[in-house]
Amino acid sequence: MEMDVISAFIVGLAGAGHCIAMCGGITSMLTQSIGRDKPPATLIISYNLGRIFSYTIAGVIAGFTGSLAAKSIGLPIAVLQLIAAVFLILLGLYVGQWLFLLHRVEAMGKHLWRHIQPFSKRFLPVMSSAQALALGAIWGWLPCGLVYSTLTWSMASGDALQGGAIMLAFGLGTLPALFTLSVSFSWLTDQLRKHWVKKASGGFLLIYGIYSLNIALKNLF
Repeated sequence: MEMDVISAFIVGLAGAGHCIAMCGGITSMLTQSIGRDKPPATLIISYNLGRIFSYTIAGVIAGFTGSLAAKSIGLPIAVLQLIAAVFLILLGLYVGQWLFLLHRVEAMGKHLWRHIQPFSKRFLPVMSSAQALALGAIWGWLPCGLVYSTLTWSMASGDALQGGAIMLAFGLGTLPALFTLSVSFSWLTDQLRKHWVKKASGGFLLIYGIYSLNIALKNLF
């Protein structure tokens, strides 16, 4: 479990460029909508806590689903690990901008997002930490290939608590990039957007995905 949690945190860090591309507009909107009488850092932290909370809940659900699959229909955990490894490879190709199959997975999530997104309007403009927390919890369900790929790890864990821990670690890994964007640290943000950073991050995820696939195949056979 510890290795999965650490790995999920690293995946969150490695996906920094993708996080900025996906959530940059949302984060900027939050920053601009903050009331002047509130410290921006407090609301930005609340927003990200809400986002990570939603990731964790999704991880708990995925882990519980994996547990049901293993216990109810006898699906080997190694099969779920194999699926998770394949998704990690696809994620590496996606982040590195070599292959965009995960776009199709994101498109599936858009059906749910259409029903969730309208609720965000109730919390704008952001005037309190509670509003920022609620808004972050809503935006945590934004369709994202990076999130979906990591959720397969939670499912492969076959345990609700472990699945939640994996997504919690992943969410904490995404925090530096999005917080940097929120406080307008433009130099680092610009570096994370560079083409070579995306290629390097994608390459790392691809290599780790192949490594995970090898382990899953050994466990399966």
